[in-house]
Amino acid sequence: MQKSWYKEMSVYQVWPRSFCDGDGDGIGDLKGVLSKLDYIKSLGVDAIWFSPLYKSPQKDYGYDIADYRSIQPEYGTMEDFKLVLDEAHKRGLKVIMDLVINHTSDQHEWFKKSIEEPDSKYHNYYHWYKGKGKRRPNNWMSTFAGPAWEYNEKLDEYYLHLFAVEQPDLNMDNPEVREEVKDIMRFWLDMGVDGFREDVITFISKKEGLPSSPYWFPVATGIEKYMHGPHLDEYLLEFKNDVLSKYDCMTVGEAPMMTTKNALKHITEGPNQHLNMMFHFEHMAADCLFYSWFKTKFSLKRLKKVFSRWQKDLYGKAWNALYLENHDQPRVINRYGSTKYRVESAKMLAVTYICQCGTPFIYQGQEIGMLNYPFTDIEQYTDVSTKNNYDVAKAIMGPDRALKLANYASRDNARTVVQWNTEKNAGFTTADEPWFMVNPNYKEINVEAAEKDPDSILNFYRALLKFRKENEVVIYGDYKEHYKRSKDLYVYERNYEGKRLLVINSFTENAVNFKAPEGFDLSKGKCVLTNYKDPKVSGNAFTTKPYETRVYLFE
Repeated sequence: MQKSWYKEMSVYQVWPRSFCDGDGDGIGDLKGVLSKLDYIKSLGVDAIWFSPLYKSPQKDYGYDIADYRSIQPEYGTMEDFKLVLDEAHKRGLKVIMDLVINHTSDQHEWFKKSIEEPDSKYHNYYHWYKGKGKRRPNNWMSTFAGPAWEYNEKLDEYYLHLFAVEQPDLNMDNPEVREEVKDIMRFWLDMGVDGFREDVITFISKKEGLPSSPYWFPVATGIEKYMHGPHLDEYLLEFKNDVLSKYDCMTVGEAPMMTTKNALKHITEGPNQHLNMMFHFEHMAADCLFYSWFKTKFSLKRLKKVFSRWQKDLYGKAWNALYLENHDQPRVINRYGSTKYRVESAKMLAVTYICQCGTPFIYQGQEIGMLNYPFTDIEQYTDVSTKNNYDVAKAIMGPDRALKLANYASRDNARTVVQWNTEKNAGFTTADEPWFMVNPNYKEINVEAAEKDPDSILNFYRALLKFRKENEVVIYGDYKEHYKRSKDLYVYERNYEGKRLLVINSFTENAVNFKAPEGFDLSKGKCVLTNYKDPKVSGNAFTTKPYETRVYLFE
């Protein structure tokens, strides 16, 4: 197993708008981030991943970029960013930027010129097509619901947008567009940024001619025509060879609908490796079909099957990116844990994924066990995909059930402001009103309270990340699952250079009789992490408490 700094680090994701407001206007910003760098460092993480900080109309909260070389004024200035970058580096924290190159904002100069100057080179920066009579160029659907084409009356043409109407897709088949992307990469890397999280990077190459799909799906009809397009490998290798390989940086690609087989085409280590890691979504479908809006009953067996496949298929060949929360997912305690046993299940879920082989990513608020917001009206939501999906769901199941589904599935659940203390607006801002909701549970769930409690979720994360950093068996060890058929327990072992780790996680409040797998003697191991005090063993077995987790180290 080839060792590398990006394999040994853990990453904290900041969604800047909701992290911390440093100038009192109700919106999170870089001054707020600067004020919390010591806190982030105290977690034991090694890097910060910033969701987009670039200038943007904020139709999709930064994932609609109007200028790749400037900072969103609400967040601060380029000088503010350079100060955060410098201060992060002083603390030993690397900085990862979000790179969104599948699409831009419709307010980007390139797109505006593609309309104003249809004979200029910029028209070919995007996918402009004539309609077929009164019909759109093809039957593709936006992943945010609705058609993937928007008509422009001035040009009598349609442009492609796989996401919001305000997010036109770039034409990556145009070599001039790829050169623009390379220049953007160089701009940030030369400034000192340490790498990129590449947004929906596996969508950048579309099938030639953009043919219609023979399959229908409520959202994302046509996805098989662009999910792993014909030139994807070629373009990613071009970016790597021409730019990324010239810097000591890392890349992690976001890849919806990704499988291990396709992932290995991109992240297998060697001269043709395109990316260092890949975010897939398979493990986030243990309570849904593909996507949180298609809700099903949570299945631990389904979750374990995905975890084990990615661990086994990639081991020794490529590197995993590990996460349970981010800006696109509702809070995981509401999904895979228990609000009744919030503290216990939060700690268990942390162990579940951070003790696997891979680089762990932690989303803001996850480390204190933040929960979904109790929305009561669709008008409270701000997320464009939530509103679009709600409209589709409402037509199928009526407004009440559609709102209940939104409460469970919406990305806005992860975008409420970070809860720092018990003061007004949870200490997020001194403004009268923050830009978005403050969860009413902030009096109980906040950083200040967690800091004072030695048994808090926050301090458990610190202990867990410290243990990972100090024990290479957690980072580089192999993986073997036990009790695959259990619908309540997730048990696996890790082995590396004579050390063994046994990880035991209960996904139920019910008592479960656990017996150590063959070859393990719990009396000879040390219980190094647990969410209950004084873990007892009786004859190499024990009965689990609600959402109990234990990690045994054998040396």
